[in-house]
Amino acid sequence: MRLVHALAWLSLAFCTAPPVRAAPPDKALSQRHRFDIHVQPLGSALRHVSTQTGIRILFPYDAVAGIRSRRVEGWMTTGQALQRLLAGTKLKMTTTGAGVIALAAPVRQTARQSLLSFQFAQASAAPAGAPAAASSPAPDPVADPTPIIVTGTRQASRTVADSMAPIDVLDARDLEASGKQSVRDLLGTLVPSISVSNSGAGASFAIKTLSLRGLAGDQLLVLVNGKRRHNSATLFINGTTQNGQSPPDLDLIPSNMIDRVEVLRDGASAQYGSDAIAGVVNIILKSDTKGGASVLGGGAWDGGGEQGRFQVDNGFAIGRGTLHVAADAYLQGRTIRGGPITSSLYAAGDSREATADRMRNKPGQPQVDGLNLSYNAMMPIGAAVEAYSSGTWSRRHADAFLTYRTPNTILNIPAIYPEGYIPHFHIQDRDSQVTGGLRGDGPAGIRFDLSTSYARNQARYTEESLNVSLGPDSPTRFHIGTVTATEWTSNIDLQRDVPIGLAAPLLVALGAEYRENGYRIAAGDPASYVDGGYRSPAGAPFAGETRTPGAQGVTGFAPETAGHYRRHAWSAYLNLEQKIADGVEVALAGRHEDYSDFGTTDTWKVSARIEPLRGVALRGTASTGFRAPTLQQRHYASSSTIGVLFPGETTTRLAPVRALQVDDPVAVAWGAQPLKPEKSTNLSAGLVLTPLPGLSLTIDAYQIRIRDRILLSGTLSALPDATRASGYNGLGDILLAAGLDPVQSGFYFSNAASTRTRGLDVVASWRADLGARGSALLTLSGNLNKTIFTRLDVPDVLADIGVSLIDRARQGDFTKGTPRTKIIANLNWTRGDAMLNLRATRYGEVTQVAARTVTVDGDTYYPDEVIAPKTIFDLELSYALAQGVRIAAGANNLFNIYPTKLSAVNQGTSGFSLYNPYSPYGISGGFYYGKLALTF
Repeated sequence: MRLVHALAWLSLAFCTAPPVRAAPPDKALSQRHRFDIHVQPLGSALRHVSTQTGIRILFPYDAVAGIRSRRVEGWMTTGQALQRLLAGTKLKMTTTGAGVIALAAPVRQTARQSLLSFQFAQASAAPAGAPAAASSPAPDPVADPTPIIVTGTRQASRTVADSMAPIDVLDARDLEASGKQSVRDLLGTLVPSISVSNSGAGASFAIKTLSLRGLAGDQLLVLVNGKRRHNSATLFINGTTQNGQSPPDLDLIPSNMIDRVEVLRDGASAQYGSDAIAGVVNIILKSDTKGGASVLGGGAWDGGGEQGRFQVDNGFAIGRGTLHVAADAYLQGRTIRGGPITSSLYAAGDSREATADRMRNKPGQPQVDGLNLSYNAMMPIGAAVEAYSSGTWSRRHADAFLTYRTPNTILNIPAIYPEGYIPHFHIQDRDSQVTGGLRGDGPAGIRFDLSTSYARNQARYTEESLNVSLGPDSPTRFHIGTVTATEWTSNIDLQRDVPIGLAAPLLVALGAEYRENGYRIAAGDPASYVDGGYRSPAGAPFAGETRTPGAQGVTGFAPETAGHYRRHAWSAYLNLEQKIADGVEVALAGRHEDYSDFGTTDTWKVSARIEPLRGVALRGTASTGFRAPTLQQRHYASSSTIGVLFPGETTTRLAPVRALQVDDPVAVAWGAQPLKPEKSTNLSAGLVLTPLPGLSLTIDAYQIRIRDRILLSGTLSALPDATRASGYNGLGDILLAAGLDPVQSGFYFSNAASTRTRGLDVVASWRADLGARGSALLTLSGNLNKTIFTRLDVPDVLADIGVSLIDRARQGDFTKGTPRTKIIANLNWTRGDAMLNLRATRYGEVTQVAARTVTVDGDTYYPDEVIAPKTIFDLELSYALAQGVRIAAGANNLFNIYPTKLSAVNQGTSGFSLYNPYSPYGISGGFYYGKLALTF
């Protein structure tokens, strides 16, 4: 409560303190205009402002010469446009008279300048005697070398180089030249500290997640235009490194709608709220009046993976406002990268065995088709207020084949499928989010932003398979169930500059947020989950044996697991940013959160930046974080038939495994406790070097400790054991004593672990003008990351029988399942109408850690699988055929590299597991494409 009281007192001081009054404001500076200024020499950009607004601008030519302007776009006041142009230049703006602005460099830079060095930009013509560079037409747009950022700060003019925390900024040009099509893959390709999960089974095969600095996908907060993006309703189950998560689905945002992406690689819970333990991805949508369209087609070198994509976007001026819309339609074909089945398919003596087709499994990339729509609109209301709104709407159908069931198995009914069958699983996604609000300048110099956002994600699961417990009467098509997640978030943000006598006014920002979350599980068809009790008749295979109930593959949601769950939370925050002296800045942030189901928490953050020498800066942060378990983690329950390696066996076999709610009687019997929030402490320190124009280097070290981390357990299997008096193993004995079925398998969430992640990020870039040979941008970036467990608890009931909760495989997912090192070298070269983008990405070693030992030929060992370090090359060549028309050809994974094949022990006999699923670059090989792009 002390933080709440402090916020109240600071709010009162914030509202009653006198506004900054360095000089009487010129009314011309407060007039709003629609600016569209590309990167160009600063002198010509200032003349552009003068021409559009009629304001006379005086500036020292010596201080302006050689400086490139930043991109300034959108509705804003003249003063705001000038602040953005001058950010990072050291130039100060002063009103010297009605309609006249003077720009001056710091005293130490202007002491030797004469009055003749001052030039002026005016609406009429270029100043007499001004150099040609100042009055020449603006060049074509180029990438902004020092973009202004809006993530991790409340300042309106802070640049990447000035940031107190490491930030990656990817603009539309970076995204277009990457060769990737989905937002998720774009980020995984361009940011070395981001890893992409490429594996999954059951309901999660179509949802791929991002990992920042080795942490979970739902420990990364995603914003769109600075507003919280909702999470997916689908829980990531039966995957690899990202098990148990339901993060935002970035693939449902049209990539052609993105103006830029800002990735804050630093803990930011105190600034943005829960989920920002690893950092923040802020996606900024386009708001200009330009447009474009593209058509892409391609496929994998070894077959399959065909992809067709059509994208179009355009902006419109509506009165004094703008509306930008985009559509993204795509079709992705499946890839099949399995091996032959080496076990028997038919009963002994069946003549079909000799001529059987053994390539029946279809593992690989799923088939996906979808449509994403988006809009971004803004409309001035009066001179100082703007209404805005943005939204996305998506429809997606994904389907994949699960593991083949042979004809001669208890999981088949030969009367229905004489040749066996593959469960064919479908996910129908329906997703939408709409945000609206008002922002502008209020009384007493207060800037405000009032917004609300509503989002809904629904996934409907269907399957073509079999419920063997219903025997020959089983249907072959099932509705498995539907999961729906909703989120309604409302915010009020206020900020103001308060003079306190230091080098610059104190920026005070405060606000509040209210959020409601809903999660619903709707039951499937009765045939998808019931136990029909079928037994094969005497004389038939498996006569009298018990059959697995429910649909094969993914079992339907039963009524007892269905339900509708809700919670709400409110929070209040305070941010302070202060420039103490030239080259010395500090920032403080505090946040109080109150959850209806978890109580309250306080988080904080301290940041500092010191620049003792021009071009050399030190920065560092210390912060705490907080993440409440999602409603999905608290309430999701399902059952799937997946491959399980049972004790004493050398290969996996298909068996039903349940995802258990923590209050399920089975989970409780095995020691489950109610979930509680996870908390973190984040420390980072960095060095920023800009020794030469166009050359920059940042080095940032970090440590992230997470307490009570929310993780899925390993698979716990209660099995028959004839060597024990009860006839069951230790886990079965526990269930038997609780009056439960002693033969079943499952896993559940817990807070049984704490982790520590340490790493290093290095980003270097060099922009070179090669004269007649064009221009080049070379970037070299890398990430070194290591996670260890500092605490692993085991419930007493499991410890007593020697069973681990977070087993060896689950531990390995977080300590060895992602590359410890990732290095990206990228060359973007442009000459005239031609452009080349070449990228090499080196992925460090990855290990798939086994849960149990196997014994082969008398040798007992853990069958771990190692993916050796590999370098993947991507290439794109493009050429402008005419104004606004460009063609391109490229390849992702140019040399068609595959991950290491699994050993015979881990391949098993089904042919479904051929390549290591932990591969950070997938198992489909190279993708080659052509593209036609138009701009208008």
